[in-house]
Amino acid sequence: MTRTDDHKTDDTGPSGYAAARLHLLNEGARSGPPRRTALAGLTDDWLAGLFTAAAPTAKGISLVAVGGYGRGELSPRSDLDLVLLHDGSDPAAVAALADRLWYPVWDLGISLDHSVRTPAEARKTAGEDLKVQLGLLDARHLAGDLGLTAGLRTAILADWRNQAPKRLPELQELCAERAERHGELRFLLEPDLKEARGGLRDATALRAVAASWLADAPREGLADARRRLLDARDALHLVTGRATDRLALQEQDQVAAELGLLDADTLLRQVYEAARVISYAGDVTWREVNRVLRARAVRPRLRAMLGGGKPVAERSPLAEGVVEQDGEAVLARTARPERDPVLPLRAAAAAAQAALPLSPHAVRRMAATARPLPTPWPAEAREQLITLLGSGRPTVDVWEALEAEGLISRLLPDWERVRCRPQRNAVHLWTVDRHLIETAVRASALTRRVSRPDLLLVAALLHDIGKGWPGDHSVAGEIIAKDVAARLGFDRADVTVLATLVRHHLLLVETATRRDLDDPATVRAVADAVGSESTLELLHALTEADALATGPAAWSTWRGSLVSDLVRRVCAVLAGEHPGTEPEPAAPTAEEERLAIEAHRTGGPVLALRAQAEPGPPEESAEAGEPLGVELVIAVPDQPGVLPALAGVLALHRLTVRTGGLRTLRLPDDVDDDGSVLLLDWRVAAEYGSLPQASRLRADLVRALDGSLDIMSRLAERDAAYPR
Repeated sequence: MTRTDDHKTDDTGPSGYAAARLHLLNEGARSGPPRRTALAGLTDDWLAGLFTAAAPTAKGISLVAVGGYGRGELSPRSDLDLVLLHDGSDPAAVAALADRLWYPVWDLGISLDHSVRTPAEARKTAGEDLKVQLGLLDARHLAGDLGLTAGLRTAILADWRNQAPKRLPELQELCAERAERHGELRFLLEPDLKEARGGLRDATALRAVAASWLADAPREGLADARRRLLDARDALHLVTGRATDRLALQEQDQVAAELGLLDADTLLRQVYEAARVISYAGDVTWREVNRVLRARAVRPRLRAMLGGGKPVAERSPLAEGVVEQDGEAVLARTARPERDPVLPLRAAAAAAQAALPLSPHAVRRMAATARPLPTPWPAEAREQLITLLGSGRPTVDVWEALEAEGLISRLLPDWERVRCRPQRNAVHLWTVDRHLIETAVRASALTRRVSRPDLLLVAALLHDIGKGWPGDHSVAGEIIAKDVAARLGFDRADVTVLATLVRHHLLLVETATRRDLDDPATVRAVADAVGSESTLELLHALTEADALATGPAAWSTWRGSLVSDLVRRVCAVLAGEHPGTEPEPAAPTAEEERLAIEAHRTGGPVLALRAQAEPGPPEESAEAGEPLGVELVIAVPDQPGVLPALAGVLALHRLTVRTGGLRTLRLPDDVDDDGSVLLLDWRVAAEYGSLPQASRLRADLVRALDGSLDIMSRLAERDAAYPR
């Protein structure tokens, strides 16, 4: 470890180290790797000084840094991972030395993970505990008997390599379990920089795989990705003053400022980019580990069958210039990327169609040598892109492989602005770029519903492309879509359709859920925007694919039914039919009449609240137990302020009005020969999916009408306590 003379202190006590440490962390001249190196060096010197002062003549004992500290990756609030290694000759002296080392660390409030072991004990514990073994792989000598430390390092590394066929599958399972618990870093709004998939733990696991000599991780960009995550963690520690790895929303702006970045979105984008590199490297590495282990298991039997000869991997053709080998899509020996600009798309489409990973070596070679496509694209290139997009779930991994080597941004330059772009909306599960691919995956399952699957798939890929630009992303996206579609080689009519789909990709769901579908003007406006039945057909499928790819909260059977109802009405208008005039009000139901009489009798509001039954066959109606919506029927004596009061109460209970009707209902002559009440029949949706209590709803409405409930104040208090 490089020493830092400018911060070295002769005071081996806690106060001297603390002052030097504080000075180092507060100076603005150093950050990132230089500061981590300096902090580790300063800590090394302090601990070595403590060791020497406590045991100046000790033999057969050494102080060893392991884990993150062993790697020299000390963040401002990192704990210290230490092992006091000894030969077992004087346990009492070792125990006394341990106290003189550990207590000064604790006195400073620094977290300490410590152990006291002989080399044999350390090896035994490592053999029983994978996490201990991983920490010892990074063992680094600090003080004392250098030979003792070197012997342990040699033994631990030899054990790791000898046990790799058993240990690496355990490590892979450990990484998978951690990813299941903490999620994927590059898609989380509040990611854990260490534990989430693609985080620092995964980067450390890749180092361990490389140390096994069984397989190696792709190294391109990996060190830089790790550095970016460590830099973000350093800034997070400095901003919060805590040893935390979770990048909480309320701290992101400060962390961005600490790193000299423009804003929190820029920070998240950098973090997501780093996590993407680590995740992809992990996917490739674990695939290679499993391939090697399978080959080792099969090779003895195969060699015996071949009479001792070396087995030759079979190659099966997939497409021109592309073959399958060892469970991957690789380039054929005759492939010439430098002469075949369509090869990257052809290889990707073939891999996705065969549900095979695309070899990273093939992708790297194509990225380095393939010629750019001409503009407009030849028909084959466009067809291969559409085949790739229509391949379903395998498209995602193949797209990621192209993305890892920068091929996507070369094929579609506008993609660069949406790469790893965060979406600060809890409804969205993905970054913008991943959402676009997920939408294409969803759209691939809907292609039989439309007459032009190619336009549906390309619209799915481009519908949010405008999110990389300021202003309304649908408007910006329309302009970009026209340009991209023309470059892809679509004719003028298809370019117009794609631009319309991108411009209006939110039109159906927003109209269906926020407007009155019984209003002829509403239906006519949608028809005018869409223009044709074929475009409406595509827009309907795109709307569903977009919502399904957003997340579970964005689509439901209820929303789907509203959109389908709107599409049916718009289709009729486009076919030449005219929206009918307003129907005559239906006769009141027995329940409506009962509510009206009760409202007249009590002089206050009376309501009924119920979930709507799911339409369709019983097996569909049971799906997810999801109601179509909530029907709210209210009878109230006519008085000023009824509608504002009701709207405020619904907002207070987080109920969103989808459709509504208001009419005056005359009371039966035997009740009041000249009386009437207002009858409101509204369809509402509960924001969190649960039905509110009718009694609470009525009580708040009564108070709102008599002025004892200040709706605006209550809403302000609620929003302050539970910000969205």
